[in-house]
Amino acid sequence: MQCYSKVRYLVYSLLLFIVNTVSAQEGPLRIAKLKYAGGGDWYAARTALPNLIKYCNRQLGTSIDANDAIVEPASKEIFNYPYIFMTGHGTFLFSDNEADNLRNYLMAGGFLHIDDNYGLDPHVRPQLKKVFPELDFVELPFSHPIFHQRYEFTNGLPKIHEHDGKSAQAFGLLFEGRLVCLYTFECDLGNGWEDFGIHGDSEDKRQQALKMGANILQYIFSQ
Repeated sequence: MQCYSKVRYLVYSLLLFIVNTVSAQEGPLRIAKLKYAGGGDWYAARTALPNLIKYCNRQLGTSIDANDAIVEPASKEIFNYPYIFMTGHGTFLFSDNEADNLRNYLMAGGFLHIDDNYGLDPHVRPQLKKVFPELDFVELPFSHPIFHQRYEFTNGLPKIHEHDGKSAQAFGLLFEGRLVCLYTFECDLGNGWEDFGIHGDSEDKRQQALKMGANILQYIFSQ
């Protein structure tokens, strides 16, 4: 069984390499938002990724396509995107087929960022158990490299938007030592990435959110 897992991992690694190579020839790198089932508003934070892309292209010198994509968990197109952003307020569900495809995507080098926009938390751990039954979320220490890229966050995630008065926390799933899924809780980075004035967050909070977002993408692209 372990041998089969290794073979499948190598096959999907090769597939991801081929897809990324073709994508690089056809155009700039793209990142995407996850369109999930279950009733939650996957489409929330409409201006978040476009603003983060602009920020990273300007501050980090990246060449990410200005238009973020939308991808579904079971789609083969998911392998085109090194970073998938998931947010919303309500219920989400992964079918067995979706969970299997997400697992293959993450094993092959992809990255899923779940940003709880207040309401996703009850579903995150049960649904991700379908993807990685053998893994549990662990809280990332403040010393984790994701907090120490272009910008320094010595106290971990910035608190962008208030909900329950709890501290912002970053959790991760680590597959063979590699961070494959980041779960940002009580933080609302996506709110901070959105256009100024939508959520009433200060410009300072928006800048903190954008800087942390830039750190996340820089960390992913450097792995």
